[in-house]
Amino acid sequence: MNAPAAIFFALPALLCSQWIQYPTAGVPKTPGGLPNLEAPTPRTADGKPDFSGMWEIENTGGCPPNGCADLPLSKEFTNIGARIPGGLPYQPWAAEVAKKRMAESGKDDPASKCQPSSAIRLFTFPQYRKIFQTPGLMVLLSERDATFRQIFLDARELPEDPQPTFHGYSAGHWEGDTLVVQTNGFRDGLWLDRSGSPMTDAAKMTERFRRLNFGNLEIELTVDDPKAYTKPWTVALHNFIVLNTELLEYYCQENEKDQTHLVGK
Repeated sequence: MNAPAAIFFALPALLCSQWIQYPTAGVPKTPGGLPNLEAPTPRTADGKPDFSGMWEIENTGGCPPNGCADLPLSKEFTNIGARIPGGLPYQPWAAEVAKKRMAESGKDDPASKCQPSSAIRLFTFPQYRKIFQTPGLMVLLSERDATFRQIFLDARELPEDPQPTFHGYSAGHWEGDTLVVQTNGFRDGLWLDRSGSPMTDAAKMTERFRRLNFGNLEIELTVDDPKAYTKPWTVALHNFIVLNTELLEYYCQENEKDQTHLVGK
């Protein structure tokens, strides 16, 4: 199976969600009655930017072979460092691992085997993400495998020796209108993209959430993983508001019949 085919196996086409065409409440409108995506950033009762809403990643992966209008894939889906000049700063062993995984067309990709993905990869999948924000907690729901992630905003410190997880442990604080989130406690051996860029249990992640206006959300990710990379690196992921629909319950394992055919190059 070639790489494009493997990608489409891992990510079935997006289906129409439940409550399709059900109007999203509170959407600002232009004089012509259309959604005003350039309207000012919504704010919570305490004046903070409100990230609540449903979001999708930008479609910059090309169509075909890496994406289509009904399957938006960003460049970062295939290569998380696609926009970093010179690419990711791999340690030698990590460069060899990524090279081998790409040569094998990602046949061992955990996502292709319906296994959980890392917090970073969930930002690059085409399935929608929904954010709920309260003063003390922000929750991210992912349509892919009905996954959730919690970001605590109650001034708690990160755990010192946490039980490793796929999404880690996240605590955030405000710097002006930017929500800065720090995460540790990742499992060893996570994949960051379709190319197999590795992440180890030494990794720490810093995110900067900025809602630029009503329709645009930017998430700046910095990964500091000295085991796998020679220096910290940063990418910016652009997300766009999704209106008048809802999440669809999707489980990769349900009626899955293709894994035995994923044999690599």
